[in-house]
Amino acid sequence: MGKMDRDIERVLISEEELQRRVAELGAEITRDYADKENVVLVGILRGCYVFLADLTRHIDLHCRIDFIAASSYGKGTSSSGQIEIKKDLTDPINGAHVILVEDILDSGNTLAYLAQILQARNPASIRIATLLDKPSRREKSVKADYSGFTVPNAFVVGYGLDYAEEYRNLPYIGVLKPEVYEKGE
Repeated sequence: MGKMDRDIERVLISEEELQRRVAELGAEITRDYADKENVVLVGILRGCYVFLADLTRHIDLHCRIDFIAASSYGKGTSSSGQIEIKKDLTDPINGAHVILVEDILDSGNTLAYLAQILQARNPASIRIATLLDKPSRREKSVKADYSGFTVPNAFVVGYGLDYAEEYRNLPYIGVLKPEVYEKGE
């Protein structure tokens, strides 16, 4: 057992389950966009990076990748509701079929805000792919077009998801022990 594993209450989604579902999502996107050109995967940093890297290897299409960084968490465990763009897209998306790739759809505040901002840039379409969906915390009416797993209202880390910028490198999704984040609040 590694040092970080001791902070995990339980494994929620194993490495094997993650890999299987990400491959299925890649196949779905490949089918849905088979007749489209100018597909752009927009990763929402930082949490998406592991999911996006694995997902792109399962998408058999010509596509571009870009990133946007937005934050509504800071060092806390719940969304503040105040969205801050920390890094904007590098290239224009007008006329593109955009797939926003997110690690977790929680309150929906960040995705609602980003979808609105990006829609103003005249893409051909915008869809959302999220690894995790936590509908019990939804504040905005946002629905993922591609969703890996529905998770309970617990603080999850691993596979790109963090607490205070740590635990992203765990190969699975785990529930963080409350005593770990309660001491930091």
